[in-house]
Amino acid sequence: MELATAAFVTLFVIIDPIGLMPLFIALTSGMTKAQRRGVAFRALATGAGILVVFGLTGEFLLAKIGISMSAFRVSGGILLFLTAIDMLFERRTERREKTAEEDEGPDPAVFPLAMPLIAGPGAMTSMILLVGQHTGDYSAQALIFAILFAVLLIVFLLFMTAGVMEKILGHTGINLITRLMGMFLAALSVQFVLDGLREFGVFGL
Repeated sequence: MELATAAFVTLFVIIDPIGLMPLFIALTSGMTKAQRRGVAFRALATGAGILVVFGLTGEFLLAKIGISMSAFRVSGGILLFLTAIDMLFERRTERREKTAEEDEGPDPAVFPLAMPLIAGPGAMTSMILLVGQHTGDYSAQALIFAILFAVLLIVFLLFMTAGVMEKILGHTGINLITRLMGMFLAALSVQFVLDGLREFGVFGL
């Protein structure tokens, strides 16, 4: 019970299902219910796959290829900042209008939803640490993965309320949320970079 509580609190806080919902609304603005469901499913399936792989082999893989979590934080922060700029200046909306004749517009499922928002550096690190603390205890590791999927199910259920929330907020409300979330993402991306640089010891941060 203690392990289950610790794992749930850790993963819930790091993945932040409640905080992801307005981001999902902003990133999928204008999509149909079916398109949103598809984006949500692909994002969660991809994020779950990444976190499971990192939980099982993350420490070994990073050591083998010589990549640190600090580097993950810096690169993820830079990529996330580019998405934040698009949201702040509505470049995503312009791209959708240019591809209006196509069946699909830009798909945010893999980036930025799956990574780095769902399976970000913090979530990857948490899975590596949680699973690594119980090496050889397969029942404890299975419990950790079960809790991971429970948290992701909460994320999916919240994503499915996006259509209702969009109707309540209207076009003006969605634009406001998009810009606010763009500012939030910009700040989060800078924090990722600063955390990575601090771990590297750059400039004594």
